[in-house]
Amino acid sequence: MIPALLIIFVLGYLMIASEHVLHINKAVFALIMCGLLWAVYAVNGHDPNISADMVEALGDTCEIVVFLIGAMTIVELIDRYGGFHIIVENLHASNKRKLMWVLAFVAFFLSSVLDNMTTTIIMVMMLRRLLSDQKERWIFACVIVLAANAGGAWSPIGDITTIMLWMKNYVSSVDLIVNLLLPSIVSVIVPVFIASHMIPATAVEPLNDHDTRVGYQLSEHHKGLSIFILICGVAGLLFVPVFKATTHLAPYMGILLSLGVLWLITEILVRYYKLDGKMEGRVSQVVKNIDMSTILFFLGILMAVAALSQAGILGSLAVWLNETFHDVYIINMIIGMLSSIVDNVPLVAACMNMYPVATDAMIAASVDPAYTMMFIEDGLFWHLLTFCAGVGGSLLIIGSAAGVVAMGIEKIQFMWYVKRITWLAFVGYLCGIAMIWLESLFLKF
Repeated sequence: MIPALLIIFVLGYLMIASEHVLHINKAVFALIMCGLLWAVYAVNGHDPNISADMVEALGDTCEIVVFLIGAMTIVELIDRYGGFHIIVENLHASNKRKLMWVLAFVAFFLSSVLDNMTTTIIMVMMLRRLLSDQKERWIFACVIVLAANAGGAWSPIGDITTIMLWMKNYVSSVDLIVNLLLPSIVSVIVPVFIASHMIPATAVEPLNDHDTRVGYQLSEHHKGLSIFILICGVAGLLFVPVFKATTHLAPYMGILLSLGVLWLITEILVRYYKLDGKMEGRVSQVVKNIDMSTILFFLGILMAVAALSQAGILGSLAVWLNETFHDVYIINMIIGMLSSIVDNVPLVAACMNMYPVATDAMIAASVDPAYTMMFIEDGLFWHLLTFCAGVGGSLLIIGSAAGVVAMGIEKIQFMWYVKRITWLAFVGYLCGIAMIWLESLFLKF
């Protein structure tokens, strides 16, 4: 049974990784892989509690899926009302090198609230209005990918992987920010400093005003309304960690509350401004445009990983890694580099199933208590995993959703990225890990 499960999983992964070559959505292969893995396990595993195990796995997965649906709807709503156009209008720099720094830090902090894919879409679309030279846009777009991936690593709602770890109490919001903000900033500053010298320090071009999106047109006539929805949307996203810390309820309940309040606000605004004939500004209309294929991909891949966990494969892998390396830095550096080839969501999901959060009893019974301590909630292992899985995806352009999006919009060539950007991303990756190591030494004293 185990060889069959591994063959299905590896083949499924190859198909998912080849999405841009096959031109078939990766959700297709994730769902097929999920179904086959559970079917093989059901037939050969002889587990009398398989129905209960599947319900439990589905419940854990759906918590994340419901959260993503709510968050993606809020982001789409902000864009529909022209909130992101307001950000474009307020980007100012005296030359292109300074513009790169501005865009990098906007992407970095924007992706801590939005996800890295949405941030990259918004920022790369901005480039169309800021730069006319394609090669310059490629460099800028790659910098945005690096910044968006790093920005999502230090925020509990900045990336799918951080959401997963935060929702399951592997990390807490405050400790995650405190421990990973500086390493994430370092992982951006170093490559941006080098990349800024790849372009001339010439004056920024006049803004191209051609943008056919509804949000752009709305913000031209109702700028105050765009700003209001931008503030409400961001506040709704930021409210979720506060809600979780205050009530101890799951984050998906907080995002549903925020979405409900925004729904009420937009219903009132649509009637007051008579927007029905100009745009589809109601949540009931906006929700039709969220990327359901992405939602289904996460559903399929997380349930597939749950099948491997149920079969005991991930537990055996965790034992092998510990016995072979027995070092959280080496293990997570390998995971980070793998995330540039394999999607970081299943990698993190696998680690969550491989390594349970250490308890006092586990530490007391361990032959190496100091090592086991690294796996407690907010332990060094989980912070390293969060950083490496997020930032490591930048090593290849196909290694993250942000990179794939930028590649699609700007037609960036894979080998061009490998030759010019991969080494920059790797230097930033190593510098960020070094900063985490320095922080861990400092905290010991």
